Amino acid sequence: MTAERSPSVPREREGDYTEAQAARRRDFARAMTGADLAHVGSYSVDPASLPGNIENFLGVAQVPIGLAGPLRINGQHAQGDFYVPMATTEGTLVASYNRGMRLLSEAGGVRATVVGDRMQRAPVFAFANALEAVEFGAWIREHHDEIAAAAESTTSIGRLVEIEQYVVGPLLYLRFDYTTGDAAGQNMVGRATHAACEWLKEQYPGASRYMLSGGIDTDKKHSAINVLQTRGKRVVAEAVIPADLLRSIMGVEPATLFWARQLSQTGAFLSRSANNGAHAANGLTALFIATGQDVANVSESHAGIVYTQMLESGDYYWSITLPALIVATVGGGTGLATQRECLELLGCHGPGKVHKLAEICAAVVLAGEISLGSAVLAGDWVSSHERLGRNRG
Repeated sequence: MTAERSPSVPREREGDYTEAQAARRRDFARAMTGADLAHVGSYSVDPASLPGNIENFLGVAQVPIGLAGPLRINGQHAQGDFYVPMATTEGTLVASYNRGMRLLSEAGGVRATVVGDRMQRAPVFAFANALEAVEFGAWIREHHDEIAAAAESTTSIGRLVEIEQYVVGPLLYLRFDYTTGDAAGQNMVGRATHAACEWLKEQYPGASRYMLSGGIDTDKKHSAINVLQTRGKRVVAEAVIPADLLRSIMGVEPATLFWARQLSQTGAFLSRSANNGAHAANGLTALFIATGQDVANVSESHAGIVYTQMLESGDYYWSITLPALIVATVGGGTGLATQRECLELLGCHGPGKVHKLAEICAAVVLAGEISLGSAVLAGDWVSSHERLGRNRG
């Protein structure tokens, strides 16, 4: 005997993105589980705007959004004072970032710079031996322009800038690096690389066995190769913080901060952490949810390298480099109603804005690093969570 199968979630091939269909699925879920979905079913989103973003739509998960700022940024692309929407359910988070933003703004602002920009798809080709793999790699270098033409035939904005090569036994791992305009670009580069691989298969005898992703593109996973080679945007946020502001706003001495940096940096090395800072993922996740980014990309984007100096003046230089920040201002969830509003709040919705958004993200992360790092030393890390972060309801 076979177990009786539970009924499938109701859906229609045509006309599935309607309020009637969403209500039908809520009714179905209520009948199957007994859950009351009154709040899930309360929203302002038009279901007709959701194809490509969600399947089996039945409602929304409402995440509170707080406003932090102003944060002064002196970037190549982000310039001025910004008020930052942060979607989170973690008490103290917005208050902590707000405090870091105040300090940085009073110190003259954050200098932010995009220093790299590329997105990857990484196929692997299998041969009989290593020599055949090496010979194929040499042929690829000689025919880069033709390969680029095949890849770029699938996209109006993607551009192939490099093909990295890594030989392992009889395998040749290729890492196709693209610029992707204002889109995050993972799907774009997948489509482009597939076209390039099919062209290679046709043009090069023996290159018939390949897999489109051999794993070194590391989608939705942290990796050392991303830290070295960049994935998405590589951004630096940095500031010089006067000693008197650290004392008056944060209640800490620069020398104490520098001493603590040696301890935490050693701990990060000991644990092989992906980030030698405090909590980049907190600020990035809150920004990603608010602005319609693919939140799973935080797994890559949170990687960071903090570098600090005690200056001869007694002031403190603090920087963080994000080597794999994956953000977009077009496509994905950026066009949905509330997410678009949050991007517009930052002046970052639409084409030509992605580097601006990347610089804002890095500046926000720096604000969070300074605030939490200071709070741990000043003794108000635990007390602030007790006061603001415990939902006793």
